[in-house]
Amino acid sequence: MLVLAGRVELTVDQRSELRAMVNSPDVSAAVATRARIVLWRAQGRPKVEISELAGVSRPTVDQWLDRFAAEGVAGLLDRPRGAGREQVPASIRARILAASRVSPPAETGLSHWSSREMAAFIARTESVAVSHHYVSKLWRDNGLTPHRQGTFTLSRDPEFAEKVADIVGLYLDPPGGAVVLSLDEKTQIQALDRTQPMLPITFAATEKRTHDYVRHGVTNLFAALNVGTGEVFGECKPTRDGADFLAFLKKAVKPHTGKDIHVVLDNLSTHTTPDVVTWLADNPQVRFHFTPIGSSWINQIETWFGVITRQSIRRGTFTSVKVLIAQIRDYIAHWNTNPKPFAWTATADEILAKVRLVQTNIRKLVDNNAK
Repeated sequence: MLVLAGRVELTVDQRSELRAMVNSPDVSAAVATRARIVLWRAQGRPKVEISELAGVSRPTVDQWLDRFAAEGVAGLLDRPRGAGREQVPASIRARILAASRVSPPAETGLSHWSSREMAAFIARTESVAVSHHYVSKLWRDNGLTPHRQGTFTLSRDPEFAEKVADIVGLYLDPPGGAVVLSLDEKTQIQALDRTQPMLPITFAATEKRTHDYVRHGVTNLFAALNVGTGEVFGECKPTRDGADFLAFLKKAVKPHTGKDIHVVLDNLSTHTTPDVVTWLADNPQVRFHFTPIGSSWINQIETWFGVITRQSIRRGTFTSVKVLIAQIRDYIAHWNTNPKPFAWTATADEILAKVRLVQTNIRKLVDNNAK
């Protein structure tokens, strides 16, 4: 077999053997593809075309052509797997798992563990060599993700349990004939413009934009989610004081005239101004249900704010606040063409049980740190 100017020259026997591999039902699809790569190259096809035909990357094409050049047809076959799984003593396994659940020693200057740092730590402290691959697999097997971090807030509201039961009851078993609105404001949405035109997505390349930007101002989005239907009523305003809130509230409840309306909202001071309190007294069919302090996650409109942020706002490019507002309006109109309510599944008892568990874990952590 000769390789001349990058082209594969096959003998008659090699060509016959490669074709037999392509057509044999006993040969794996991966090995048959490797044989096709060699045959296509022997036909004089460019490597780029072979890559597309085989559905593999260009380096993969080079890999199998080089393997064939060095070893012939045998080089296309799967090689025996490497060494078996690392034999790590149970004590070292337990040490890795225990160390993974606490912060790295202060003298390391690390904020969290990586698999390589953990492997090095075990080598230093236990004089046992483990690979970072073993550490990674051990983490996966035990559901540990030291590279990730979440957030939490424990509400200090003395009426937490009662408010959770009240709101979750509205979600899971709303009063017959009543409307449940989840209402809040998404404040200070920035109209960000990029300093250079965006590069569109193309094959083998993601959409790209400049890291720097120009601010053209902000707007505040008032939104009310109909928990039963999934429809959203929204309005952008330059300010968000008590008067703005009350004006929006009146518009949000107007389509439901004649029905009892339950409004889920947070404890922002603009929600309880004297004008709002007076209006509620004059409109007894509208009842407020306040979320527990520090627990906006229980308000379903917050979930919708996350959706519009991901799908419309975060990657948007806005040359003015007017353009930003127009896109928000378009998104709401698009959402309402096929609205779907969020499926709330957690019961109040399940939520309270989880909160109690977190509180217990925090108390244990505080007690351990105090020792």
